[in-house]
Amino acid sequence: MIQTAILLAAGAGTRFWPYNVVRNKCAFPIANVPAVRRLSDDLAALGITRQVVVVGAGEASVRAALRGASADIAFVRQAHPDGTAAAAFLGAAGIDGDILVVAADSVTDRANLAALRERFERDRPLAAALTQPLGAESSLDWLIAYVDDGELRGVEGHSRDGDRRFCGVYAFRPEALAFLRDNPALMRVGVGGMPPVETEIAQSLQMMVDEGETVAVIDAPGFHVDLDKPWHILEANGRVIGAMAAALEGHQIDPTARVHDGADIGGRLVLGPGAVIGNRVVVDGDLWLGAGAKALNGAIVQGHAVIGQGTVVRDYCQIGGGSSLGARGVYGHGAEFSGVALDTVYCYHYCEIWGVVGQAVDFGAATVCGNLRFDDRDTVWRIKGRPEIPTTAANAAYFGDFCRTGVNAIIMPGRRLGVYSICGPGVILHDDLPDRTMIMVAQQVTTRPWGPERYGW
Repeated sequence: MIQTAILLAAGAGTRFWPYNVVRNKCAFPIANVPAVRRLSDDLAALGITRQVVVVGAGEASVRAALRGASADIAFVRQAHPDGTAAAAFLGAAGIDGDILVVAADSVTDRANLAALRERFERDRPLAAALTQPLGAESSLDWLIAYVDDGELRGVEGHSRDGDRRFCGVYAFRPEALAFLRDNPALMRVGVGGMPPVETEIAQSLQMMVDEGETVAVIDAPGFHVDLDKPWHILEANGRVIGAMAAALEGHQIDPTARVHDGADIGGRLVLGPGAVIGNRVVVDGDLWLGAGAKALNGAIVQGHAVIGQGTVVRDYCQIGGGSSLGARGVYGHGAEFSGVALDTVYCYHYCEIWGVVGQAVDFGAATVCGNLRFDDRDTVWRIKGRPEIPTTAANAAYFGDFCRTGVNAIIMPGRRLGVYSICGPGVILHDDLPDRTMIMVAQQVTTRPWGPERYGW
């Protein structure tokens, strides 16, 4: 039985901007639980309680996310970002027996982990890998696995074809560690490809295949999302909340929570201590309301939603289905919010927000996110200079941590606001706003005398 897991959490996550600046992306909360903590808890539930976490950039955020976890966790620091194979080999030092290696930015169904372990322990290949059909995604965006009858036949980085990608979840026998150690630091690519110099686990799998070893491949039976780019946050959040709803068997209401008789409840409630649902509140789906959180005075929750500890939604605000709101936030009169918000977000007075909002963001009154282009197309993004059209939420807005907007700011489709930045009052933001930047609009003012004689008397 696999008893040890290595969680890879050392990458800088630059494609995840602006959410990689103040944390490692593995620590980004999905349905208010950091991704790495969700993964650690799922592994522990499967009996894999010995866990080694390889850290690097944003180490403090990963350690904080795992504080209080039930697993026996050790941390190993990767001094240089040499790639996943080097990180896995570093984490495996001194470990006897089989290991599971998981990219810690994976938001994955527990059933996927169980299925990979079952196949590996049953057939005893040298290694096993979890894969996923591409669907609408482009093969150019992923590491591609070529599979025949449940076994790996080849790999290619960012291929021009292929229909199945690696998910970043692997199992290895001890003999496989030599292939991680001897990785050439260049991924196999097609002609004209330009791989970076880094050790990639998929290339170690290719080495095993080249030397006649068996690498088993399992297609994920449940959902799986890599937190690689900002729009993956919304996809992962929706998948997790959907799974939570599917597993929910009935109301779970703390004795100290209160639900007003005048509330219209259309789903199941999970209410923490001191949570309150007030008069005229409408809940159209399942609702998780944290300790001390309140839904008051006509607030509308349109579908399944998670609302964090101490957050208040009130005064006919509207929260979209599939949303998660962090702790200690306020969503006030006439505000419309749909997406993911972290802790201490203030969204007052007729704001219309769709997207992802970092920590401690303050929206000026009547801040609006445009989410439909006049040509009805999706926004073309630039990820590290490379043009890309997201498969989901291309036109959502993405607000970095600790940013602010002024009154009547308008955020155009698909735009990102950097960390510690300000989009001033009346600004129409057409381009991404870098970190630590304030943008203001200069008003041209004309002053001249006026009075009855000018009016016509």
